[in-house]
Amino acid sequence: QVQLVESGGGSVQTGDSLRLSCAASGLTLDYYAIAWFRQAPGKNREAVSCIASSLSGGDPIRDYSNSVKGRFIVSRDLNKNTVYLQMNGLQPEDTAIYFCAERGGYCTFDSGLYGSFGQGTQVTVSS
Repeated sequence: QVQLVESGGGSVQTGDSLRLSCAASGLTLDYYAIAWFRQAPGKNREAVSCIASSLSGGDPIRDYSNSVKGRFIVSRDLNKNTVYLQMNGLQPEDTAIYFCAERGGYCTFDSGLYGSFGQGTQVTVSS
């Protein structure tokens, strides 16, 4: 059974940094793409970032939404079966619940194409 558990959220000030973790069980990250989504109150779920599987060899492809490109960095530790989202230069508009999700193979920002989602971790950025 696939399980994703997010952690690392919190309340910070504008310009601060946070690192979110997504610990995966029941799957091997080599074969799965892991995406980060976020949802703010009253808004639709928004794709943030994705790190693809390594099936084709070499470094996995990473993708970012325009709203976080240059500020957020996605990475993974295969030994810990964990994906990270390093968030720098946080802004109030980054306030949301952040979720990670899995699918086999390549990245997409279509949340409907993902299988399991974690329970989410709250990120609050105050000005």
